[in-house]
Amino acid sequence: MTGIRLHAPRPGWAASADVVVIGSGVAGLTVALRCAAAGRKVTLVTKARLDDGSTRWAQGGIAAALGDGDTPAQHLDDTLVAGAGLCDDEAVRTLVTEGPDAVRRLIAAGARFDTDAGTGEILLTREGGHHRNRIAHAGGDATGAEISRALVEAVRAAGIETIEHALVLDLLKDAEGRTAGVSLHVMGEGQHDGVGSVRASAVVLATGGMGQVFSATTNPAVSTGDGVALALRAGAEVSDLEFVQFHPTVLWLGPDAEGQQPLVSEAVRGEGAHLVDADGHRFMVGAHELAELAPRDIVAKGIMRRMQEQGAEHMYLDARHFGATMWEHRFPTILAACRAHGIDPVTEPIPVAPAAHYASGGVRTDLRGRTTIEGLYACGEVACTGVHGANRLASNSLLEGLVFAERIAADITADAADGVRPAGEPVAGTATLPLLAPEARQAVQRVMTQGAGVLRSRRSLEHAAAELARIQEEADKAAEPGTEAWETTNLLHVAQVLVAAALRREETRGCHWREDHPDRDDAAWRRHLIVALRPDRTLTVSATESAAFPPLTPAPKEIRVSTNDDRPLHQIGLPGQESAEDASGGCGDGCGCGAYDGEAYECGLDPELVRLLAAAGLDPLQIEDIAHLAIEEDLDGGKDITSFATVPEDAVATGDFTAREAGTIAGLRVAEAILSVACTDEFEVERHVEDGDRVEAGQKLLTVRTRATDLLTAERSMLNILCHLSGIATATRAWADALEGTGAAVRDTRKTTVGLRALEKYAVRCGGGVNHRMSLSDAALVKDNHVIAAGGVAEAFRAVRREFPDVAIEVEVDRIDQIAPVLAEGADLVMLDNFTPEQTREAVELVAGRAKLESSGRLTLANARAYADTGVDYLAVGALTHSSPILDIGLDLREEDN
Repeated sequence: MTGIRLHAPRPGWAASADVVVIGSGVAGLTVALRCAAAGRKVTLVTKARLDDGSTRWAQGGIAAALGDGDTPAQHLDDTLVAGAGLCDDEAVRTLVTEGPDAVRRLIAAGARFDTDAGTGEILLTREGGHHRNRIAHAGGDATGAEISRALVEAVRAAGIETIEHALVLDLLKDAEGRTAGVSLHVMGEGQHDGVGSVRASAVVLATGGMGQVFSATTNPAVSTGDGVALALRAGAEVSDLEFVQFHPTVLWLGPDAEGQQPLVSEAVRGEGAHLVDADGHRFMVGAHELAELAPRDIVAKGIMRRMQEQGAEHMYLDARHFGATMWEHRFPTILAACRAHGIDPVTEPIPVAPAAHYASGGVRTDLRGRTTIEGLYACGEVACTGVHGANRLASNSLLEGLVFAERIAADITADAADGVRPAGEPVAGTATLPLLAPEARQAVQRVMTQGAGVLRSRRSLEHAAAELARIQEEADKAAEPGTEAWETTNLLHVAQVLVAAALRREETRGCHWREDHPDRDDAAWRRHLIVALRPDRTLTVSATESAAFPPLTPAPKEIRVSTNDDRPLHQIGLPGQESAEDASGGCGDGCGCGAYDGEAYECGLDPELVRLLAAAGLDPLQIEDIAHLAIEEDLDGGKDITSFATVPEDAVATGDFTAREAGTIAGLRVAEAILSVACTDEFEVERHVEDGDRVEAGQKLLTVRTRATDLLTAERSMLNILCHLSGIATATRAWADALEGTGAAVRDTRKTTVGLRALEKYAVRCGGGVNHRMSLSDAALVKDNHVIAAGGVAEAFRAVRREFPDVAIEVEVDRIDQIAPVLAEGADLVMLDNFTPEQTREAVELVAGRAKLESSGRLTLANARAYADTGVDYLAVGALTHSSPILDIGLDLREEDN
């Protein structure tokens, strides 16, 4: 048991309670209300005034499946992909299933959300990463303030004892290591003042975030990581502290501005605002397919890089085209904040820069909010429940605080008949922690901003760790106890944990960006880093597969789906799949599969399929549309006559979709979507393989158990898509195998089936190939007819560049002498049409890496290797999607006792 405590005077006063709640945001207020309602004596401690918690600063809203057609299963899927593979499935399932009723209880407590003037129904909007409209909001962009108002009024009405302007110092523990209360310092005079203690057998940390560890943050001044630092000193474990979300568009107030900065919500970009540099250039166009609506972390990185390139201190958000009326009604809070700082967004662009926003990690808890210390609970941003993983989904934070606060209260008050365990006698800590002088606070913040901000690397993190160690050494000179010294010391300790974890995690995942490790590495890093503090004040960092404590059992592969008239595809997605962000750098709200809010989007489909749908401007629910269309065409408004006539209505069947020949599989989730449309009752799916897997003849792909008539109705449509897409994947795999080890990749063309282009290109990916452009608007491809129309290759090239200066340009040539002028114009890719292998080798030597090269025409599997060995980058094969034979797959129905 560690016994480290802050250097502080001995308590001069004492009080007692059954439960001490630290913090007055949505989490702390909810716990206090629920425990008091159950008859517990509650003392609520808050660092400022009761209504000054972090909740009141939340602009967007609270997410819950409240709308028609929305389900907790869809909300779960969205949250899992946002977490980039690190969410705890059971924690997320708890959040989304208990969330709707928790919001309704919040409304019953007095929270007033925006409603439709005609129907009185709660207005729901959509934010980044959410597939459905499920964000309840209040006052346009003042949701947190309304929630805080309602809960504060309820706490005051309940007569709960509160201690305001109080900084919690350390956890008190008894001889057995159990919670015995807290020590705290009341700033000012009142019923209590100075250092004192509150004895209690249950302590709930709801202290909010740690944004003040950076120079610029959207967090209020009270967010100094006190709860995490207290838990560490007490011996509790913390997890995922490296995952700090940086909001890309925070009002820039000048080079010397520090502390809390006004947030300019991503909803402003969602309504059409543009990010521009000082010259008015939209630098996110071309940087990501969704430009300003790219995920939040991608936009933050894009802004930082543009600032570095230009030596600028900020970029601009231009929303002058909104007009005064829209600003006043849609974003009144943001408008007022801008004008308060001398900026009128109606007439001028808003200067913006990234700033620290939200900590996805914190004190490690189980599903009841219990930490690794008996009697100590954590809830809200201070906690790591496993809900957020590597990146928080928009508007899940308020819901997390609400849901897990109720679960904590239920755990504390569960055994009412047995009474409350009395607090044990506190045992003094064995070590006193020296304090930092208050003036060190800015030094810590600057070190963290420079070394562990949006962009990180081993070099920057090692420098930050060294500087923080130097600052700590200076602390050994022991500053005088006081509020500022205690806060600064807390900031140092959470900064050291963050840097240690960020240095250890050698990958890029979610909102953790390592420029020296730009890729996500599931093999090595699909795990959580757990940090604890040793008695000698050094840190231990270990890895585990689960963020929650104790580890939770992973979700089984077999899933059960309840269908209804609005069956979303998301209901058949498996938890824990890789995110779209991993495969493609993230998708965005504009396409329905990702988020401009900083989180990618899980729709139950493979990430590469999601990316291709995004490139086509399609929502993943387009797959549901295809599924509906498939069944509707087969039934033509009627029934499956044969199945309806021959199969008993209540018969249940189990069927195995089985490969009749060897090949590569693609389209399993699309087939499952078709099944979900056809089924009128529950069904179970067990997936034996995944898209992209090679299979042998006789190997099972899917096992389905459902109503027999439904399965037989869906059979042909499911097989049509499976056989077709798997045929493309199998043909592509043959080419990929032929090119293995050469550096060349097989590439498809736009010779695709109308309506199935995205799916067919996805099948190419499953087979190991890569994709050419999705549509005519993706990039310029100058071919022979364009050359004739423009009067020459170079002329055609210049014409495109003149009209579309930011797009990539590919040029098709059929002679060697055409290559040099195309290169001189700056072609991105040169397509070599009907070149021989010898001519291709000559072209490769001529280009010398100045552009990508693609061979097309004359290609066969027999000569593929000869072309690939020339050093060309791609072999374009239209036959992959145009004329590949199907892979034979069948359905084998098992005999059932009915």
